[in-house]
Amino acid sequence: MLNVARWRVILVIVVTLLGIVFALPNVLSERVRESLPGFLPHGVVNLGLDLRGGSQLLLEVDVATLRRQQLDNYADQMATALRDAEPAIRYTGRGVVDDAARIRLVDVADLERARQVLRPVAQSTTAQGGADVLTFTEGADGLIEARMTPAHLRELSRQAAQQSIEVIRRRIDPDGTAEVAIARQGDDRIAVQAPGVTDPQQLRDRIGQTALMTFHMVREVSPEEAASGRLPPGTMLVQPYPGGRGAGPEVVERRPRFTGERLVRANASTDGQTGEFVLSFALDSQGSTLFCRITRQYTGQRFAILLDNQVLTAPNINEPICGGSGQISGGFTAETANELAVMLRAGALPAPLSVIEQRSVTAELGQAAIDAGFSSTYIAFGLVLLFMVLAYGLLFGGISVVALLVNGVLIMAVMTITGAALTLPGIAGLILTLAVALDANVLIYERMREEAKAGRQPALAIDAGFNRAVLTIFDANITHLGAAFIMLNLAPPGPVKGFAWTLLIGVFTSVFTAVLITQVLVAWWFRATRPKKLPIA
Repeated sequence: MLNVARWRVILVIVVTLLGIVFALPNVLSERVRESLPGFLPHGVVNLGLDLRGGSQLLLEVDVATLRRQQLDNYADQMATALRDAEPAIRYTGRGVVDDAARIRLVDVADLERARQVLRPVAQSTTAQGGADVLTFTEGADGLIEARMTPAHLRELSRQAAQQSIEVIRRRIDPDGTAEVAIARQGDDRIAVQAPGVTDPQQLRDRIGQTALMTFHMVREVSPEEAASGRLPPGTMLVQPYPGGRGAGPEVVERRPRFTGERLVRANASTDGQTGEFVLSFALDSQGSTLFCRITRQYTGQRFAILLDNQVLTAPNINEPICGGSGQISGGFTAETANELAVMLRAGALPAPLSVIEQRSVTAELGQAAIDAGFSSTYIAFGLVLLFMVLAYGLLFGGISVVALLVNGVLIMAVMTITGAALTLPGIAGLILTLAVALDANVLIYERMREEAKAGRQPALAIDAGFNRAVLTIFDANITHLGAAFIMLNLAPPGPVKGFAWTLLIGVFTSVFTAVLITQVLVAWWFRATRPKKLPIA
């Protein structure tokens, strides 16, 4: 006897109602959506760049800053190598001037020994092919200068651009569903296209910051000395972060005690006592240990938290902080605290990026493409309806059409909830999914027809139709599922990924509607009519 478990009926009703609720805003006007009660969903499907336009930026790696950063590292390595020599080679004047890292020997007689000691600095960072990445020049007064070769600088630029792509993607599309297109152009340029972002400045604000958080000890220097530039060796003057809690410029150690690379969590929250918005953070185990040691050693002194070399806050260390977590109060709003948290979670850019072109992108085909897509969907649906009614009669053909309608509603609901972008290839994937969804119904109905012709009772024929066709349906959809996963994971953001996303969603909704919803509707009809013969036969 045909029997459908109660949990299946409940599941079908609940999922269908939820699908209608979440998909409904897509067919309502903006004015009607705004008037909906707060507990109802208001989101709509996110349209891709080819359907609704967006913003485009062309970014370029700041090669001058990148070179200076690398030269600063090489100057450190040179100083370390001289200091670790046996016996140590005394030096002075470590720094970076123009395009060279330089250091001056106190005793010119040590020049030959310094040449041998510094040789591994270039060899330890040898580029592919065995070429040294540094060239050294020496002066009669003991001055040693190291310059990067042009080939190494180009390679660093390419690496910085490639690393920046993933950081940018995490900043502007952390969920990976908005179909943001990011691609490298040449050695040091990056093109960014973001659908639906009408103001390119929004992209600039989120991408533009390097977002490198560093922790420095504060050196107490009088305002007069700081203003005159008479700073202690190894220190620098930094300005307050816009809106931060720093009362003014601070003199801090040039070398950070540790950096934001130790962050494992950063999120916006509110202070339980003051109610202000703060940035909460947590450190990894090594960062927690290091932070505990620093705060224990310098209890009673001040340390500064810098973001891109601007002071967020410079509090006093009242006691050791060994919990591995804390919060930064910087006069944030909810929006600025969340933006900063997103950037810190995404990671720091390896080098600053400058915007060399920005523009708003209009939809390639715009509303005409959307209208054409819906028109083709309506035509396909009408043809499917005609075929199913002619092939399996008004009753069973109508049940298939109802399941197909629910399938379309569920696809739109899932895309609305996940924020996945619907592109022109995505519309093609949607139409393909709806068409292929009928394969399951055809398999079930043909099996039922064969069982009925073999003389089985209607209830047994229906049971056999569903039970024996389910395995075939699952096999076919697992194949589709595998193909969708491969395209989704291997294809770059763009047409192929948009197609794969709708196909992936459609596989799950198709199996649900073709098997469960069709089975529930057929069972309800059978129990209400108790037919002696299946009309499908």
